[in-house]
Amino acid sequence: MKTYFLRIFTLVALISFSSCGEKAKEAETKEAEEAAVAKETAVTYMVNTDKSTIHWTGSKPTGTHNGTIAIKEGKFSLADGDIESGNFTIDMNSIVVSDIPEEDEKNGQLAGHLKSPDFFNVEAHPAAMFEVTGMSTVDGKTMLSGNLTLKEKTNNISIPVSTEMKDDMMTLTSETFTIDRSKWNVEYGSKSFFDDLGDKFISDDIELKVDLVASKA
Repeated sequence: MKTYFLRIFTLVALISFSSCGEKAKEAETKEAEEAAVAKETAVTYMVNTDKSTIHWTGSKPTGTHNGTIAIKEGKFSLADGDIESGNFTIDMNSIVVSDIPEEDEKNGQLAGHLKSPDFFNVEAHPAAMFEVTGMSTVDGKTMLSGNLTLKEKTNNISIPVSTEMKDDMMTLTSETFTIDRSKWNVEYGSKSFFDDLGDKFISDDIELKVDLVASKA
């Protein structure tokens, strides 16, 4: 009997461990840097906003939520297929919740809360901005660095990306990464700002994945 229960316990433990998955790594974050400047010979690529998006996941002790945010506009300057400079604007009013059915009132409640002054305050800060400061190779990975401005707070982040060139189109895809929202003064439910939340806190880590498509201008 003991052997039977031990086998069941081991199976449950293995399932629980495998289902947790590996947490995405936080992007290296530091003070803002000078924006990159492209050479005159660089070629301009304009972001296709219909084919570009940012995927997000937020978490708390009782579970997670996920969704998307749209890209409003953007452009990159490339030379020999490498990004020399660029930027893109994030439409904070476009926050969508994907894991709750659209017809469920909780969908609108959550989206509204994320847009409210509690979180991203999109009425006062309708756009966020990413501006390229450089690219490098670290441990065999291509790292895109840029200044991320959110709620008028700017930090430089470095994220692993892959790019693909096909005809007159560039596709840029990041690995899934996290940012610490407290570094952009997003305070609601954060243990970084409040010490009396108990288990009612919301994780400071926001998981992100960037998918961009840009076409030669």
